[in-house]
Amino acid sequence: MVNMYVILGLGVTLMEEIAISKFKATCLAVLERVRKTGQPILVTRFGQPIAKIGPPETAKRVRRLGRGAGTMVILGDIVGPIGDESDWEAAQDPETDEVKKAE
Repeated sequence: MVNMYVILGLGVTLMEEIAISKFKATCLAVLERVRKTGQPILVTRFGQPIAKIGPPETAKRVRRLGRGAGTMVILGDIVGPIGDESDWEAAQDPETDEVKKAE
């Protein structure tokens, strides 16, 4: 394995380099080493970098409850009925409807 220096904004970091054929043969071991050490590994093909294997980024927890707080405006009564109760088909008395139809 060849070590490669990667120049970042504030300094120089040492990154391990591995050929793709060796990576294919030892993939699980390489992934386990990255998991344990947290150091990325550069996979190359004919000396050209093709992939960088690194540890996953820590996931930021997304707050779910209360995310929409303050984003809505309530207009009017949200508890009462929308229309008049006499307009509701379910509120009609079937006996009085039959009397009205007979007349």
